[in-house]
Amino acid sequence: MNEKINKVIAALKLNNMDAVYCEKKEEIVPTVQKMLFDGCVITAGGSVSLKESGVSELISSDRYNFIDRSRPAITPEEQLNAYKAAIGADFFFCSANAVTEKGELINVDGLCNRVSSIAFGPQKVIMIVGSNKIVKDIDEGFLRVKRIASPKNSLRLGLNTPCAKLGHCVSLEKTDAPAITDGCFSDSRICCTYTVNAKQRIKNRITVILCNDALGY
Repeated sequence: MNEKINKVIAALKLNNMDAVYCEKKEEIVPTVQKMLFDGCVITAGGSVSLKESGVSELISSDRYNFIDRSRPAITPEEQLNAYKAAIGADFFFCSANAVTEKGELINVDGLCNRVSSIAFGPQKVIMIVGSNKIVKDIDEGFLRVKRIASPKNSLRLGLNTPCAKLGHCVSLEKTDAPAITDGCFSDSRICCTYTVNAKQRIKNRITVILCNDALGY
């Protein structure tokens, strides 16, 4: 465990969030399995990190009651109900767009089902986070969203946004310093709501599994 990751883990715990270290991504699934119980209700946000770590396959197994918001042929009404079901779930899985050295979680969302579930609702939130998402502070975290996370996710999802075409947020082309929420006016905009999770009221409701491997965007 390098010094930076050790610092982040200590900061997360100081902020009432649990933190677990995995040296390699292959260690993540066995770590997650120990946290779950048969028949538990699980929901998840869209996440490349969950897929790359193998967690998506694990939580969708018959062993658990996984509410799949992305299953084939799902109707808009069923998808909305899946989003709403997260509030009563035992576990919500996702990643973070960035984690600061002070143990703050930075996330930006379009529809906001992910950030709302992180903030309130599911009994436990488990985040799978690669070391590539560690940033110095909140400002650097939001710049990471504009330079990396939003453009790559917009491209992955086939969204018609300037960042998908430019490879970075259009606000970064302003001559003056862009505000946090400066951006495009596309109906497909992926960065509608910005959140920072700092100290948590409910101790260890959020668990961050921090992996030394790079994961996701």
